[in-house]
Parts: sequence; structure tokens; C-alpha cells
Amino acid sequence: MPVPDRATVVKPLTLTDSEVHFYAAQGFLRLPGFVSADAVEGLRTEVFEVLDANGVSRESLARATKTADKLRQCPQYLADSLLDSLINGSATLDVASRLIGGRAIRYLPFTAVKAGGGGGTFHLHQDNNYTRHDPALGSINIWVALEDMTPENGCLQIMPGSHREQLDSRTSDDGDSHRQVDVDPLHCLPIRMRAGDAVAFSRWTVHGSGPNSTDRPRLAYALQYHREDVRWYDKDTDTWRALVDTPKFATPPVTYLGPSTSS
Repeated sequence: MPVPDRATVVKPLTLTDSEVHFYAAQGFLRLPGFVSADAVEGLRTEVFEVLDANGVSRESLARATKTADKLRQCPQYLADSLLDSLINGSATLDVASRLIGGRAIRYLPFTAVKAGGGGGTFHLHQDNNYTRHDPALGSINIWVALEDMTPENGCLQIMPGSHREQLDSRTSDDGDSHRQVDVDPLHCLPIRMRAGDAVAFSRWTVHGSGPNSTDRPRLAYALQYHREDVRWYDKDTDTWRALVDTPKFATPPVTYLGPSTSS
């Protein structure tokens, strides 16, 4: 299979005023065909390479175990790769910038791979209950499906209109470090997606995902950006700090993959 041109990984997309209004009103926006069909398989290959280099083999993802993580998350990506183009390319940044109302700056991109075999439930949560951003609506996620997503393989679930305030959170029902919000799951919409589709949502938008009941891993990639004026709350110093001056995460591309270069 020929390697796609990095410049065409994400198709240029000019959002309409009504799409921007819908995002502001509902807290999310579907982006069908966000990634070029020619680039999907190459991105899948790179995701497996990133995980393998960091000790997560493809075989281990075929079936979840009781000790498996809810998601296999890794922020590494190679310079000049397809992932680099997806994360840092102008077409992606233009969409993020339009939706947050200012220049988008990379925050934390990562693999979002859920093992098969019935594992990986990720309880409903708001991202702002992990690292707090202010204003929360000045930050955005663009979640990219690298295969078809359905409730059977643990597709993303989103609660429309839930982005208007930060909700109280608690330790998840699994008793781990993940944060859970108590909302009626019937108010959440399964986001069925084709490979290459994406969905954008804010850090206050309630979302989660069910188990992957299939016999193969569910591959997605999570992109995160913030506006220049966004601050983050540093619990260690009990202060608010500007993300542009004191980045919470360092996520530039690397020259080779492996644990020694993990951020």
C-alpha cells in the first residue's frame, strides 16, 4: 500500500457558522471523514508501533485481562510521521482554532486503544476533573476513530448539552483512580463512527465508553488543544498557571520510540 502524503492526512475543512453554533450549544460536533481514507491504515500501523515500542504488544490487546488498563494511552509519536501530521498539521489546528475561538495550541495527544474481550469500560466523566483548565471551554478534544465504532466495540458516548458547568466527581465504580460523574446514562448518545470520522468536544462535556465486546482491539486517537489564554490548576502549588508558559504535558514529536523517550 502506498504511503499517503502527510499533507493530506486531514482534509482541509471550513466549518460553517451553524456548525460552530451547534458545538457551542451542545458541547460536541461530529466531523465525518475528518481523516483521509488513504491515511487510516497508516495511522493504525503507527499506533501499534507506538504501543509495541512501549511494551504493549498487539497480541495483548486482543483480549482484556482484569488488570488491563481501561485504555492503552501513550503520547509518543515520531517526527514527520502520519501521526505528526494528524496532531500538528494546519488542517487539524484550523478546525480546533475555529471551535475554541482562538489559536489552538497542542496539549496532550495520545493513543486511545481499548482491548477486546469485554474490557475497558470507561465511566462517564469530564476531563476537567483530572487537570482543571480555566476557561474549560477554551480547550478541546478531537477524538478520531481509526476503525468503525459501535456500542459493541465500546464507542464513545457523549451527553449533549452537558458542557455548561463542572460537575462533582468521585472515584469510579471500579475503585481505580479514574473520576466518575453521576448522570443518567440514558441521556448519553452513542457516537457511531466510520473509520476516519472524528468528534470534537470540550473538557466539560460528559463522555465515556462501554466495554469492547469484540475479539479485536478498538483503535482511536485523542487530540487535545487549548487556547492561548487558558490556565491550569497546579495542585502542588495551589496556583493557576498559564499553559503557554508552563505546559502541563510535554508532547513534541520524538526521534525514536521507546520508554526512554516517554513523556
